[in-house]
Amino acid sequence: MKILYYIYQICIALPILLVLTILTAIVTIVGSLLGGAHIWGYYPGKIWSQLICLFLLIPVKIEGREKLHDKTSYIFVPNHQGSFDIFLIYGFIGRNFKWMMKKSLRKLPFVGKACESAGHIFVDRSGPKKVLETIRQGYFKKGAFQLADDLQLAVVPVTIDGSFEILPRTGKWIHRHRMILTIHEPIPPKGKGMENIKATMAEAYAAVESALPEQYKGMVKNEDQDR
Repeated sequence: MKILYYIYQICIALPILLVLTILTAIVTIVGSLLGGAHIWGYYPGKIWSQLICLFLLIPVKIEGREKLHDKTSYIFVPNHQGSFDIFLIYGFIGRNFKWMMKKSLRKLPFVGKACESAGHIFVDRSGPKKVLETIRQGYFKKGAFQLADDLQLAVVPVTIDGSFEILPRTGKWIHRHRMILTIHEPIPPKGKGMENIKATMAEAYAAVESALPEQYKGMVKNEDQDR
C-alpha cells in the first residue's frame, strides 16, 4: 500500500497541488492588491490547505472548536511538530490570523510574494537587532504570552498531533497519517504582569501536553519553534 501511495503522490497528487499552490498564490496577490488583504490573505490559503489534505488523502479530526466565540479575539499557542502544521492550522482552526515566518521563505516563488501581499510577517533572524526591527514593524511586538498579557486577551492552547508522522524533518516522502487538532478551553487573564504570564504559560503547556501521545510529552528542543 505504501508503494501505491508513493506512486499516487508523484503522479497525481503533487502535480495537482503544485498547480493549486500557484493559483492560490496568484489569487491572493491579485485580491490583496485590489483591496481587502484581510479576506484575500486568509480564505484562499484556507481552501488551499484543506485541498492539500484532501488530495494527499490525509484524514483530519478537529476537537473543541465549539469552545471559541466568533466575535472574540484570542492568542493561539500551538505546539510544533512539522511542516504539515501549517495546513492543519490554516485550513481547519477556523480563525482569520497572521503568520510569523522566517525571512528566507520570502524567496519562495509565488508563495513568498503571496504571503507578503497578505500581510504576513517575515522575521530576519540574522541577528537580535534584525529580529527586533522586524517585530516592531509587524503586528506582534512581543511573545505570544506577553502580547496576551498586554492586550488582556485569552490564550487558547492548541494541540497538533500527527504532523510529524506525515513528514519528519529528515524524511523525503509524505506518509499518510491522520492529524488531530485539539482546541482547548481559552485561558482568560487573571491579572496583569509577570505572575499572570507565568501562570498562563504553565496552564497552556499542561493543556497542550494533555492531548499528546506519551512519546511526544515533555519539553523538546526545536529550532523551528519560533518560525
